Amino acid sequence: MKIGILGTGTMARTLGGRWAAAGHDVLVGGRSAAKAQQLATALGARSGSLADAAQAADVTLLAVAYTAVPDVLDAAGAGRGALTGKVVVDCTNPVELTGFSVTSGATSLAEQIQQRTGARVVKAFNLCEAKVWQLDPPTFDGRPLVVPFCGDDEQARAAVGALIEDLGCAPLAVGDVTYARHLEAMAALVISLLFRGHDPYTVFNLVTAADEARGKAAGAPAQR
Repeated sequence: MKIGILGTGTMARTLGGRWAAAGHDVLVGGRSAAKAQQLATALGARSGSLADAAQAADVTLLAVAYTAVPDVLDAAGAGRGALTGKVVVDCTNPVELTGFSVTSGATSLAEQIQQRTGARVVKAFNLCEAKVWQLDPPTFDGRPLVVPFCGDDEQARAAVGALIEDLGCAPLAVGDVTYARHLEAMAALVISLLFRGHDPYTVFNLVTAADEARGKAAGAPAQR
């Protein structure tokens, strides 16, 4: 799969690196050509502009601070239709860091991105600190991390589900893009815990009765 990454920060490095290692063709796009090139070299990927990352990809990961989203989308060519119909994975969290409130208003940031760009937006990868995605695979108490995600388009959800599985995680489609409102609110809680000193590997994982029974039968040790 061709994956374009909008951003050069920690989430871009972590997810881009995991997907490059899984054999995907990754192109890192950044506002700084030097930073994009540096990250791409570290990941064994290609680099280019934000517009390059938007245009050349089957799936584009938006991995920037939520305050930078409008400018990054503009630089990627959203106003010229560069993302129309494209699969865009939104891992951003519109959460202010004083009271840890969601700032996107009545709708989610993911919905606003979809409306602004015409892209097929999927909200995913927004509920964990980057260190969690560095685990290979992310397992907790012997169980794979369950990753909730949402989006309107079935093909887009399928593509993102496959990328979740590439990390060794279990995808959980929870609904259409309006469910991003719940995922962003849940992220606000996680972020507040992290800022209050909780372990960076703090996650909320889905555990069913069947999972619990299998874990006990296998004698799975507690682990990250």
